[in-house]
Amino acid sequence: MRNVTVAATQMACSADAAENIARAEKLVRAAASRGARIILIQELFESLYFCQDQDYEFLNLARPLAENAAVRHFAPIARELGVVLPISVYERAGQSNFNTIVIIDADGAILGHYRKSHIPDGPGYSEKFYFSPGDTGFKVWDTKYARIGVGICWDQWFPECARAMALMGAELLFYPTAIGSEPQDTALDSAGHWQRTMQGHAAANLTPVIAANRIGTEAGRHGTAITFYGSSFIAGPTGEKCQEADRGSETILVQSFDLDAIARMRNAWGVFRDRRPELYAPLLTLDGVTSHKAALR
Repeated sequence: MRNVTVAATQMACSADAAENIARAEKLVRAAASRGARIILIQELFESLYFCQDQDYEFLNLARPLAENAAVRHFAPIARELGVVLPISVYERAGQSNFNTIVIIDADGAILGHYRKSHIPDGPGYSEKFYFSPGDTGFKVWDTKYARIGVGICWDQWFPECARAMALMGAELLFYPTAIGSEPQDTALDSAGHWQRTMQGHAAANLTPVIAANRIGTEAGRHGTAITFYGSSFIAGPTGEKCQEADRGSETILVQSFDLDAIARMRNAWGVFRDRRPELYAPLLTLDGVTSHKAALR
């Protein structure tokens, strides 16, 4: 038996980075007091979701990882509390900017980072203006408590991301998120679809999924607004929702898993034993055609 307790948090953000970091710290400390050893904070929690607008001023928010205030703040807290913290940041690297997650282990050590692979671009979510596509590839980390994989927001819609991390041995999948209403269509509500997609990742890989979203309404600079719908959740290894937050309350979700029992279940199902990677060549193309010659037939 190898039990690990995880937490997902959700909160509203303001334009004050210090205030946001302090609020996140409060949630981390509360989650740790409830036994959580790996604690997920939402995507880009240091600021408002600036990607609503294409504004060159917001490019100045990016910082090199060594200078990031949230990483520097939470490393000693991780060590103090003995918790693992994936920290979402806006990274400046050379002449490029990335949407990045930094993994802080329970001793405060930085295990590495992952740069968001899938970058969305749509009304209210103009992330291609701010972020280059990640160049790290999908990654997993051996933390004190478990081997974890982390995708970032739009990554969570792609089964290839979850499967790649599971194939690399991830025992838990984490997704920090910023998603809500669609400025161009107020009738569109993707909350259920969003959850079901990740529940499918959990079920297909027999690997728990932990998703943390933000809450609150944030106004853009040009007449738009997004109401983030919260609904953070933790799914078990067959896709069932174990814990779920509401759409508007600051929340901490805590759930324990026996990773050894889940590993036995995963092996018994044979979903990795029975894979046929030699048949998956269309996944390596954009149009599903495996070769130029085949496209001409």
